[in-house]
Amino acid sequence: MPKKIKVGFITNSDGAHVTAYFTALATTDACSEVVLSDPGQRWVPEAKKRMGNKLTRLYESHDELLKREKPEMVIVTLEARVAPPVIDAALDAGCHVFAEKPSCVRADDFQPLAFKAESKHLNLMLALANRLNPEFQFARELIASGRIGEIYGLDLHLVADQTRLTRKSYQDAWYTDRSRSGGGHLIWLGIHWLDLAMHLTGASIERVTGMIHNTGGQPIKVEDSAVATMKFEDGFLGTMNSGYYLDRRYHSGIKVWGSKGWLHLQQMLDKPLHWYESTGDKARQIQEFSGSKQPRGYTPFVQAAVEACANETEAPISVQDSLRALKTVFAIYESAESGTAVSL
Repeated sequence: MPKKIKVGFITNSDGAHVTAYFTALATTDACSEVVLSDPGQRWVPEAKKRMGNKLTRLYESHDELLKREKPEMVIVTLEARVAPPVIDAALDAGCHVFAEKPSCVRADDFQPLAFKAESKHLNLMLALANRLNPEFQFARELIASGRIGEIYGLDLHLVADQTRLTRKSYQDAWYTDRSRSGGGHLIWLGIHWLDLAMHLTGASIERVTGMIHNTGGQPIKVEDSAVATMKFEDGFLGTMNSGYYLDRRYHSGIKVWGSKGWLHLQQMLDKPLHWYESTGDKARQIQEFSGSKQPRGYTPFVQAAVEACANETEAPISVQDSLRALKTVFAIYESAESGTAVSL
């Protein structure tokens, strides 16, 4: 029989994506109960509404929760600056950890956590949920099977709205102050696409150049625009544009060119994946992904994380892949500051 585990939820008034995680836990069969640490109790009404009887106990501090409950897994969603010691305490308590990104303001603060997790045979999973979207899983299999051949190049863009940056409530939030967040658009949203680029191709990024800027001029202490060039360990190159440019919604895309074809991912469209193969039964025809776009988002990712921790199966993201994504982002920031290429 599949095992069920107790999940600890550690947050505060500044937690991100909190209600999405509540909803995910409510529908996760491998989660038997949830215990919540929420100083000030901001999220308690919503937790009760979304999780019902699955929410069993409340705490004012994460220390008390970890000491009394000893959950098998914890979700940590906190301001990036304050997250590392909490993750460290959870690992010391023997808990697997699911961490809202970025969970640090420097890669050097996350790296020892990764080493500790691996030394204790625990999962430390960064919340990069797009990995499990059906079109991305299909694209990964398409590349791995060799159907578009050896990868020649890659282009990424993930663009969100500038409108949010004009709101005073957003300007005052921790994720618009680099000392508290680690960075702006690139570490908040662009990190998803950097992780996907490596996950889809099976190749890590080994060298980057980058530039960042506050192009819109809003009173924020992070970049709203970032560009990067990347060299992957398999020898191919890539580019990325990551920014807040629109009045609303998103523009997104991932293009991969190979020796025998190409693919184009646009997850916002009804048909999110098109590809072309120069050989095979459908040579020189543009094909499209006809499967369902569901399930997607945080719910299947949280479910997969809890199930992996409960049953000791493969996690949806590894400790090293979580660390890799963060190191790549911070290498781009380092390049932007130094004006030189940075090797990872």
